Amino acid sequence: MRLGINLGYWGAGMDQDNLAVAQEADRLGYSVCWAAEAYGSDAPTVLSWVAAQTERIDVGSGIFQIPARTPAMTAMTAATLDSLSGGRFRLGLGVSGPQVSEGWYGVKFDKPLARTREYVEIVRKAMSRERLSHSGEHWTLPLPDGPGKPIKLTVHPVRERVPLYVAAIGPKNLEQTGEIADGALLVFFAPEHAEATTLGPVRAGRAKAGKELAGFDLCPTVPMAIGGDDQIDALADFFRPYTALYVGGMGSRKQNFYNKLAQRMGYEKEAAEIQEKYLAGDKDGAAAAVPRELIDSTTLLGSVERVADRMRAYAEAGVTTLTLAPAGFTLDERVAALRAGVEALERSGTA
Repeated sequence: MRLGINLGYWGAGMDQDNLAVAQEADRLGYSVCWAAEAYGSDAPTVLSWVAAQTERIDVGSGIFQIPARTPAMTAMTAATLDSLSGGRFRLGLGVSGPQVSEGWYGVKFDKPLARTREYVEIVRKAMSRERLSHSGEHWTLPLPDGPGKPIKLTVHPVRERVPLYVAAIGPKNLEQTGEIADGALLVFFAPEHAEATTLGPVRAGRAKAGKELAGFDLCPTVPMAIGGDDQIDALADFFRPYTALYVGGMGSRKQNFYNKLAQRMGYEKEAAEIQEKYLAGDKDGAAAAVPRELIDSTTLLGSVERVADRMRAYAEAGVTTLTLAPAGFTLDERVAALRAGVEALERSGTA
């Protein structure tokens, strides 16, 4: 199992600290650093900046939003980043959610599975540098009855095949991701529920493609807070607002992937209460309603020894890249967490 670091969103006044975190992760031997985008900072600009100031660590989009770019544009960006970074780019894709897709990009949030499959097909085709033509439900290239003609990408990626990941939560998305991608970007991954919530669908998708799970990168982002084992409750409280935001406030009442995931993990009643309170504006009440067990099972909390034990559970559940999201508001706190992550991985014996 390898370690990654999630740099999250940028532009909040901590960009130099974020760069220092990426550089320390590079020095410590982390495998990859991921940058996110929603409706603020864009991931490609951040990744190019980080790649220019690091040496070995991979840079990955966690994620490029599918409604934000045409698939051909994504192929251009991926090929450029792979070239500029010396073959260190990983392409992560996701459909985002209905509020961002329709409210920010003006793209109808419909048929996300079919749209993702078609998008990946076009991106793969474009990056293979064959002349690009496609006739599908969502994209037609070139447009019919016009001056366009099939053309091919002029940029040469360093690698013949840039690793492609899809952010997946629901069973159908996970199955399709196993079929069409090289890895899955996961959140709220609990080793105890891995087979039912994640591995079963991914394995089914791999089988559809005539492949096994081996070679597929299972890559959850896991929040981490280091402290005494007698402080677990306080450390868990640190992540209550984060968990409540996703389980209660992401998406809409009818379409919240994270809420449904919590339900599949056995928290049906609690997930409903969290959502009800969050959407009613009671964010504190929603955070208080998050079960400590849900937080503890989806984060890394406590001493280095306790974190090492949990890392073993993640590795045994099939995780191949464990991406950390360290708690802390200062650079020193985040760097200390990075170093603790390496120490815990070494103690776990799963590296």
